[in-house]
Amino acid sequence: MEITNETVAVVTGAGSGIGLALADRFARAGARVVLADVQQDALDAAEAQVGQHGVETLARTVDVSDAEQVEALAATTVERFGAVHVICNNAGVAGGGDPWLGPIEGWEWVLGVNLWGVVYGIRSFLPRIVQAGGGHIVNTASMAGLLPGFSPAYDVSKHGVVAMSEGLFRQLGEAGLPIGVSCLCPGWVKTGIIDSDRNWPTEYGPAPEVDAAGQVARDHVRRAIDEGMQPAAVADLVLDAVRTPRFWVFPHPEFVEIAAERFATIVEGVDPQPREQTPGMPPRSQIMAEVLAAMTAGAEQGE
Repeated sequence: MEITNETVAVVTGAGSGIGLALADRFARAGARVVLADVQQDALDAAEAQVGQHGVETLARTVDVSDAEQVEALAATTVERFGAVHVICNNAGVAGGGDPWLGPIEGWEWVLGVNLWGVVYGIRSFLPRIVQAGGGHIVNTASMAGLLPGFSPAYDVSKHGVVAMSEGLFRQLGEAGLPIGVSCLCPGWVKTGIIDSDRNWPTEYGPAPEVDAAGQVARDHVRRAIDEGMQPAAVADLVLDAVRTPRFWVFPHPEFVEIAAERFATIVEGVDPQPREQTPGMPPRSQIMAEVLAAMTAGAEQGE
């Protein structure tokens, strides 16, 4: 689709990272932009930045895991601008503690934002995009949606987004509706997602603590993210996919190759095997050795 000064684009998780880059990129293309985020100070700064491109903006504090808040965002967007053409269901979190021994609220939080947030975004905005005569839906998944092994709750949420996006793409095509769908599956991108617990919901009680072993992996992930692709480069790829249009958006081809190898083993019926090497990370054997050392040190300190 063509992006013009009549286009209205909505981005969730727009306060930072890929979301801010998307909002900024649509604004540079001339679109009017609606920014939604759960963190007010980040949202205020993002709106100020995006507004410097001379386009109309609207910022709303929204928890995408709340269906009523997402529906209110859609209604407010149409009330303000008269239509909506693009929705980027981008808000996402990581963390939540140990998936098997930690609080169940960790699962509820990650799935609520990453998976249900996309469900609510599609359900609220799709009818309004239809009323506008067409547009585009962008769902932010992850390479974790094709390649598990990052974090169980996160992997589940992103696999769900991929499956949801494919189903939506097929059904819209079968219905003959002029609405494109893109599924964004990035690898390491320089964002603040490793510190998602800054927005841990207070109603869930204290945020889960990270033990010494978990901190080892967390530190390596943080380094990989800090050295990752710039969000602006990802946003460029997304805008190109909206204009083309194109379903898959793969900013990191090296991860796609590994995912292809995984699917080949599935076809062969081979049991899942841990990967010795993941792009951007040290060898698995090194990480496991560091984890064991951290656990041993923790046990000795506890004696």
